[in-house]
Amino acid sequence: MDTSVNNVVNASLYMNQAQTAQQAQMQILREALDNQKDQVAALMDSSMAGSGTDSNANLASEGNLGTQVNTYA
Repeated sequence: MDTSVNNVVNASLYMNQAQTAQQAQMQILREALDNQKDQVAALMDSSMAGSGTDSNANLASEGNLGTQVNTYA
């Protein structure tokens, strides 16, 4: 009987440690995604700032490419 109780306790402790490690990994992933979001936002802002007074001057007016972001630059 002691062996089965010990096994249950050990399994519970292992799962608790695994959950803690998983939470730490998720936090790191969230931070990485937030950093990427900020970098993309800065890139998009800089691409709009450099196009002069009319922000759509360098964009294509039709087709599948270049209508949202100047992909030909």
